[in-house]
Amino acid sequence: MDGVRRSGQDVVVPATLIGSGRSADIFDAGPGRVLRRMRGDYDATAEAELMRQLAAASYPVPDVYDASGPDIIMERLDGRDMVADLRARPWRARRYGRMLAALHNRLHELPAPPGLAVLGPPGDQILHLDLHPANVMLTARGPVVIDWTNARRGPAGADVAMAYLIVASSDTDLLPPMVRLVVPPLRAALLRPFLAAASNDPWPHLAEVAEFRIADPNVRPAEADRLRRLRDAALRRHADL
Repeated sequence: MDGVRRSGQDVVVPATLIGSGRSADIFDAGPGRVLRRMRGDYDATAEAELMRQLAAASYPVPDVYDASGPDIIMERLDGRDMVADLRARPWRARRYGRMLAALHNRLHELPAPPGLAVLGPPGDQILHLDLHPANVMLTARGPVVIDWTNARRGPAGADVAMAYLIVASSDTDLLPPMVRLVVPPLRAALLRPFLAAASNDPWPHLAEVAEFRIADPNVRPAEADRLRRLRDAALRRHADL
């Protein structure tokens, strides 16, 4: 058994691991609920409060039930993430590119709440800074955005830039060789409509956001190399303007 502390008491949840990511583990927390436990030094309470505020503004996020220290208990979503669905139905890439842009546009219409950490460049929008296909769950109630650990305040274009960089640089080395062959055209099919439908211009922010991404300890060496090339291309583009 495992638990998360709430109001001075332990809330005991089943310690059944159901998933793991680069920085967190997901446990079954009973009917309709999961416990996400971050590895390392992280306090989930601010993230939980932001998610509650987003839900109050009708932005699609999982319901949050509790948070303490590295743990957050939230709604267990049905369906699968956009990446998993694209593997099964790659012809939906253009549709999902437009859907991803719509989620960005909708988020960036919301003012950042007081106390939200600042990215750096001036701006007053909520930035997810990890809003890419793997963090969009396709559920019976529509797309739902997960993983708000990187959320900041800043210019909306920086969030679009980050999504572009993550999709363009994500590591495919662990995929089977035949699958790797279809990744470049699939990325292009998703990114073109995403960039066309996004309301905010990513290019002025791309080099700075690439530096922010490179500094993330969860970024793999091959991904960091791709990010540096994208950053350098953005700097050359800016110098030519």
